[in-house]
Amino acid sequence: MRIGLGINYAGGFKEVAAEVADLERAGLDIAFVPEAYSYDAVSGLGYLAAKTDRVQLASGILQLYTRTPTLTAMTAAGLDYVSDGRYILGLGASGPQVIEGFHGVPYDAPIGRTREVIEICRKVWRRERLQYDGKYYTIPLPAERGTGLGKPLKLINHPVRERIPVLLAALGPKNVELAAEIAEGWQPIFFLPEKAEDIWGDALAAGKAKRDAALGDLEVYAGPALAIGDNVDGLREFVKPHLALYIGGMGAKGKNFYHTLATKYGYGAEADRIQELYLAGEKEAATKVVPDDLVRDISLIGSAGFVKERIAAFREAGVTVLNVVPLAGTPGERVKLIEQLRELV
Repeated sequence: MRIGLGINYAGGFKEVAAEVADLERAGLDIAFVPEAYSYDAVSGLGYLAAKTDRVQLASGILQLYTRTPTLTAMTAAGLDYVSDGRYILGLGASGPQVIEGFHGVPYDAPIGRTREVIEICRKVWRRERLQYDGKYYTIPLPAERGTGLGKPLKLINHPVRERIPVLLAALGPKNVELAAEIAEGWQPIFFLPEKAEDIWGDALAAGKAKRDAALGDLEVYAGPALAIGDNVDGLREFVKPHLALYIGGMGAKGKNFYHTLATKYGYGAEADRIQELYLAGEKEAATKVVPDDLVRDISLIGSAGFVKERIAAFREAGVTVLNVVPLAGTPGERVKLIEQLRELV
């Protein structure tokens, strides 16, 4: 099992880079740079590439709608170059709150767009003259939609790799099936090992049945919160506001992927109540409704023995990367947690 960690995207690059360098020495395998509505991820990834030597660097995630497919491919090739082949292209649709609310771009057809973006990226990395006639993207633009002067071009540079690993963040059955079919990695959220097969097993199987063998085995990236010690169970309370935000506030009633997931996990009544309270502005009350068992089962918070048992459960469920969220107040404490986790995996 490999160990990943998402950096704090609200902080500055210099401070983060120093910490990632220490985490790299402690055994961290992958550093993820989020892109929400703070600084862009690409600037941070480029900065980290210059300040690290071994750790892989992943966008976690670049949003489908905020760049053209070709620019996504160019950016990935550039990041792979400056990192000497250490980049992982994390892609995802995000949600309408960010895409429409912050970028002013319609949130439509995430599954179809995902497939086409990846197909275009791989053509660019292979340095093919880019001609693509898809449902959502057409390159070059036809004369009736432009000037008629566009011609097929290929990337000037020779990429370090013509197959940069693609990691898809996906939750719904069709999205997960697509990830299992065409991506090197799949990143769910709030992964509960004992329920994973029931929730995603059919979708994963359907995707893998169509998977190109050249892609290799599908990597599965889970994202548990992490705290190791004999008196850390109380830290599970710090996970609840995050769950309440997603289950209750990320979308409207009937259009919230995370509420749906919690319901499938068997917490439908709680999910309804969390959403009701959160959308009414009662965030603290919503947080109190988040089930203790849910927090315990999706996290790695407890004694070393408990965490080791949970790691085994994640591994049994097919997880290959633990993209952890250390519950620690200082860089030194986060480094220590990664060292402890390295011993347990």
